[in-house]
Amino acid sequence: MNPRLDQLHPYPFQKLRELFAGVTPNPALAPINLSIGEPKHPTPQFIKDALIAGLDGLANYPVTQGSDALRGAIAAWAGRRYGVTLDPATEVLPVNGSREALFAFAQASVDSTRHGRRTVVSPNPFYQIYEGAALLAGARPFFLNTLPENGFRMDWSRVPEDLWETVSLVYVCSPGNPTGKVMSLADWKELFDLSDRHGFVIAADECYSEIYFPFPLAGEGANAEPKPIDEGAPPLGALTASQQLGRGFRNLAVFNSLSKRSNVPGLRSGMVAGDAALMKQFLLYRTYHGSAMSPAVQAASVAAWNDEAHVIENRRQYAEKFAAVMPLLKDVLAFDAPDAAFYLWAKVPGGDDAAFARGLYEKQHVTVLPGSFLARDAANVNPGRGFVRIALVDSLAACVEAAKRIATFVGEAA
Repeated sequence: MNPRLDQLHPYPFQKLRELFAGVTPNPALAPINLSIGEPKHPTPQFIKDALIAGLDGLANYPVTQGSDALRGAIAAWAGRRYGVTLDPATEVLPVNGSREALFAFAQASVDSTRHGRRTVVSPNPFYQIYEGAALLAGARPFFLNTLPENGFRMDWSRVPEDLWETVSLVYVCSPGNPTGKVMSLADWKELFDLSDRHGFVIAADECYSEIYFPFPLAGEGANAEPKPIDEGAPPLGALTASQQLGRGFRNLAVFNSLSKRSNVPGLRSGMVAGDAALMKQFLLYRTYHGSAMSPAVQAASVAAWNDEAHVIENRRQYAEKFAAVMPLLKDVLAFDAPDAAFYLWAKVPGGDDAAFARGLYEKQHVTVLPGSFLARDAANVNPGRGFVRIALVDSLAACVEAAKRIATFVGEAA
């Protein structure tokens, strides 16, 4: 077997199972699981109908590049969402969910023949696929801490100058998992300038891009009252930023997914778009990788990308949950409301995130994810330690109930 497999860390949810081993949660309380970023809103019926209507396609082998209809739908959506014009034939690829594609992209983009270009930069905390992808591509991850003192942004100045020449790939996640931080145009300009200077590729993970709010949750922190602002001000995306900065899509690949946007995590459908030269090579890799999307899934995906009404309703439900939950937690946990995405990244009393999660599970039957499980020690600190990630994915009633139980747990532990 590949010896690099031995470098992989246990996945966070395996660590969570081990943390809870031997714990019997309060049997008087129904379980509420807010640890995993799995959307629980119902899948829209029209997407199910399109999937069923596409079942005749199962009689055909799909092509890796996807159908013209699907690539056209993705390009049209990107035009509406990001204000960019993508060539469906050369700048768009459908993928079997962003997870699969983010992993595969490192295998295709890290040049294993160049021993000096084997560094992959990742935010820290981070989506665990980035690390695994880097390690199995034969690269060394460099973890760039995102900390409260710098607003959870990726501070590129903290990357040693002499390291940049060894970097082949940089992963960014905006809106961020778990922090909800959105990169600004200035952030993107700094990263693009570094890429242009040093020649590395950027993989922009934007799978939370469509979960934003019709009012500012942030600003004055969690204690602020929501104030109405312009409806529909989406987070800045990498494609828009690159176009606004007049540089085209050079060395840029943007990943997105229908999982969060359309509540279809089981569909395993996403997209990657950007630099045509990168897309050409990634398509070549994927042709051998055997990652063509089922024709039925393609049909359902076309329907999903072409509709925005269900996405607006999805955002409304998340905004409603944040508006209800944050006031219940503001006096017991320390947090800044996210710019976007469906997570609260909250600092826990006492600073022991694993003990907090274990105690909360035992006493209140509520599951949250310890932040240290999402991070690695870097620059003498684990930037996830002392935090928990709370995914507001369940129903409004369940999220409110969970917030009340968390408040009770903290109050009783004080």
